[in-house]
Amino acid sequence: MILDGIEDPHNLGSIMRTADAFGVHGIIIPKRRAVQLTSTVAKTSTGAIEYVPVARVTNLVQTAKELQKRGVWIFGTDMQGTDFRKWSAKGPTAVVIGNEGKGISPLLKKVCDDMLTIPMVGHVQSLNASVAASLLICQGFTSRGN
Repeated sequence: MILDGIEDPHNLGSIMRTADAFGVHGIIIPKRRAVQLTSTVAKTSTGAIEYVPVARVTNLVQTAKELQKRGVWIFGTDMQGTDFRKWSAKGPTAVVIGNEGKGISPLLKKVCDDMLTIPMVGHVQSLNASVAASLLICQGFTSRGN
């Protein structure tokens, strides 16, 4: 998971909890302009903070490019993308979850190999960042035959 500017510690903690439950290998967050590993994150993660590695990096775009060089497919999240239910996370993959209000930064979005969307039929057309991350983590898990 690559988290682009997540600001709410409850979102980060919840994402960590789901990541641990489904065997995500790690989470990448920026060193600045995002929530860091706080006591609120630890409490919300209900212990997952002890098991999910977190890498704090200076530049998410450069990190994503380096991952691609190593064979990792980068999938972003956007309102205009491939239906996540049709996504097959075979092989090394990383999913980018954007900032709660602004989404994924334009530069990072350009680096993504593909964009995924979560179709919604209700009146509200957005999901909480941790809820969106949970849906995508679960889809990635099940698409691998788990």
